[in-house]
Amino acid sequence: MAQITFAELPETVQNLINQAQKTGEPFTIIQNGIAIAIISHIKKSKRATFGGMKDSGKITRDIVEPTSNLVT
Repeated sequence: MAQITFAELPETVQNLINQAQKTGEPFTIIQNGIAIAIISHIKKSKRATFGGMKDSGKITRDIVEPTSNLVT
């Protein structure tokens, strides 16, 4: 992982962002020898429009239980 100092940040931010997008390689920003930030490419995940909630529910009880006790 490449690293730069905090002082170098203003002049190189655009180039680092472009490089992170192209290569997918993250960069660490260091201030006083301590890592304070990471610039990395964000991968967009495609979410299914239909069926996006598949397998996300859980049936815990009988789903055909009478509801007469819920109606007042």
